[in-house]
Amino acid sequence: MDERESKIKMPFKIDDFFTTQEERDDMKKEKVEEIDISLLDQFPNHPFKVLENEDLKKLTESVKDNGILEPIIVRKKDNDRYEIISGHRRKKACELNGFTKIPCLIRDMSDDEAIIYMVDSNMHREQILPSEKAYAYKLKLDALKHQGKRNDLTYVPVAQKLRTSREIIGEEAGESQDQIRRYVRLTELIPALLQYVDNAFLGEKPEMALRPAVEISYLNKDEQQMLAGSIEFYSCTPSHAQSIRLRKLSEEGKLDSDSIDEIMEEEKPNQIPKLKLNESKLREVLPSSITNDRIEEFILKAIKHYRTFLKEKDRGDR
Repeated sequence: MDERESKIKMPFKIDDFFTTQEERDDMKKEKVEEIDISLLDQFPNHPFKVLENEDLKKLTESVKDNGILEPIIVRKKDNDRYEIISGHRRKKACELNGFTKIPCLIRDMSDDEAIIYMVDSNMHREQILPSEKAYAYKLKLDALKHQGKRNDLTYVPVAQKLRTSREIIGEEAGESQDQIRRYVRLTELIPALLQYVDNAFLGEKPEMALRPAVEISYLNKDEQQMLAGSIEFYSCTPSHAQSIRLRKLSEEGKLDSDSIDEIMEEEKPNQIPKLKLNESKLREVLPSSITNDRIEEFILKAIKHYRTFLKEKDRGDR
């Protein structure tokens, strides 16, 4: 008889003889452990930025005075390191305080469960940039869809499985399905254009509203690069109506730098007023050796020089 066939598969583990049920149950419980900060890795493609702003400063001061009141959530990796699921800002605060260890709750999670928990644990923040929402919703949407394909009902209740992933995310985030779809579309924007959407939230210029940004997201990357250059030149972003026209031209294969500039040249409410100078009159006072690409530099230097002259003259007259 083959040796492998002679082996009897036991319906229990050898460890069962040497540990009590209480000990085995205790081993399964989540425990807080002090882990070296150098062993903690950021969550892959973490969409939420850790900004060194006033909020982080307050958190850092709180950690200095009181320590970490709530352990960060991590999961163990195959290389004996740990991946942060929730607590990137707390880790940063510890680093700023010179701490070498941080209390961590080690949790056993699948990739999809970790993504969902990571997103949900960060959505309570008071200020979340549109770009952060975009990539967070995209990650969670993909994770929920993946769970649905696996028919895994261990994390998401059965009742939720009967609804679309966008419905689930929308209800939990207090947003409509359409709004979730719009945010996810922002992930198709190049970084320069996505920054303009964040600018609208931050009150900075140039800024681009959500709906125009969604239309622009359907342009290919080369077209988006051309548009970004045009926005920088004209110091304005396209309106919703203009963005629809840009998308239509793109779908027709007619969008190029000239058509983009033609649309962007149109005056609109969000345009920053530009100073216009008569070129012929300007040339009368400029040295003939100044080329067109050096005119702006020459004028700025001339103005600075003249301001210095006026200040010195003012001091001399006193």
